[in-house]
Amino acid sequence: MYSGDETIQSPCVRRCCLDEDDICVGCFRSLPEVVAWADASNAMRLLMLENAKNRRLAYREKYKGFCG
Repeated sequence: MYSGDETIQSPCVRRCCLDEDDICVGCFRSLPEVVAWADASNAMRLLMLENAKNRRLAYREKYKGFCG
């Protein structure tokens, strides 16, 4: 959990592969989010993580039965 003091670390899991919408199927960040991560504020990083979480859930729902 994020306490507000530390820098939020990248969610990268080193399984980088972009889908047809330029979303990484490893961490579910968009290509622009991946590129912007290093210079992003913690507030922006939290927003990116929330977006990635929502994408992951949608991906799993779409491909239910085909992935873990």
